[in-house]
Amino acid sequence: MKQYNACYTPIPSGYMGQLLDWPEVVTEGATLQECTELLQDALNEMIQAYSELGKPIPKP
Repeated sequence: MKQYNACYTPIPSGYMGQLLDWPEVVTEGATLQECTELLQDALNEMIQAYSELGKPIPKP
């Protein structure tokens, strides 16, 4: 399983999370835990979308 590094930034509504190696994967959550879970979901969706489009998946 590939592991990507993420950056979490406090924002007024909670936290923003973004993958450093795949900046298009970004999300927000009210708590750090929620943001982490939503970022994992966003990553899974992007992997599926890239696979369906035949696009290469960025390496961590």
